[in-house]
Amino acid sequence: MDFGVCVASKIDDVGYIRFAENLGYSHAWVADSQMIWSDCYAVLALAAQQTERIRLGTGVSVAGPRSAPVIAHSIATINRLAPGRTFLGMGTGNTAMRIMGHRPLRLGEFAQDLRTIRGLLDGELVDFEWRGERTKVQFQMPELGFLDLEHRVPMYVSAFGPKTMELAGEVGDGIVLSIPPDAAAMDRVWAQVERGAQKAGRDLDRKHYPSCSLTMVALCRPGETLDSERVRREVGPMVVSSIHYVYDRVRQLGGNPPGRFGNVWDRYCAMVEAVPEEIRHNRIHAGHCTYVLPEEEELITPELIREVCIAGSPDEVIDQIRSLEARGLEQLMLLPSLDTQYGFLQDFATHVMDKM
Repeated sequence: MDFGVCVASKIDDVGYIRFAENLGYSHAWVADSQMIWSDCYAVLALAAQQTERIRLGTGVSVAGPRSAPVIAHSIATINRLAPGRTFLGMGTGNTAMRIMGHRPLRLGEFAQDLRTIRGLLDGELVDFEWRGERTKVQFQMPELGFLDLEHRVPMYVSAFGPKTMELAGEVGDGIVLSIPPDAAAMDRVWAQVERGAQKAGRDLDRKHYPSCSLTMVALCRPGETLDSERVRREVGPMVVSSIHYVYDRVRQLGGNPPGRFGNVWDRYCAMVEAVPEEIRHNRIHAGHCTYVLPEEEELITPELIREVCIAGSPDEVIDQIRSLEARGLEQLMLLPSLDTQYGFLQDFATHVMDKM
């Protein structure tokens, strides 16, 4: 199992990525949410010059606010600084689009963008549809070193639902997930990915198709429980952000939330629905994966921590990770709260990574 970090992009704290590299983390996934954090490509450029081994990429770049050629151009520029260790994670914008009051990209639009990006990074002449017109585009003058198209940039597709998982199998070099700590969920993921690969006529080998899940680990010390203040501070932003995501989906598509949110759902709905509809999208994602609003702290229950995070003592955490690995998950992408991130990476490296 590889262990990566999801980085809340902060332009004056790029040393966090170097810190992760020194601890043995394999990947830095720099998040792209333009209404929240610093620009992900600026952070990646600085990180490329401060690191030597850790793989660098987007976690994930958002199709929609950036056009496909701009995304391909940006990551190919980073590839010039970190050749052979650059990757591109792509998503529809579950946070980045919704925090502007818009829905994520539709599946067909996302698929077209992915194909355009892949072709451009491979140096091909590709179709590009923009503003209602379709044209042929190709990078010019790559031989002059403005970009690096020589070292292939793997493209990982962020997929939370069955249709995007299938799309990941069709066009992706790997998949980015956010699955519960239930290892059986990986069986459902692989079924969809392999269905997409078959549709595209691809011969997909699980051993050579990377899979990574965004998650957090509630790592308890001896005698400590999941309702301890320390644990809640570390995992709280991830736990509450899972409620943000589900609320947006229910708001958009209707239906009921998963049963695991039953004990907190009504309380959260009352909080956000006290805000006028026209600005509610700003309130829903307040503190997203970074900190917890004081009034939302009551939502961080031990039950919900266990549903969202890998949780327990170091030995229990290692057992859960090995179960996920046995079902074909290759990497965990960890996102602690902003104010505990350095301490968490050190603790996890010492008590989990060094023992596996």
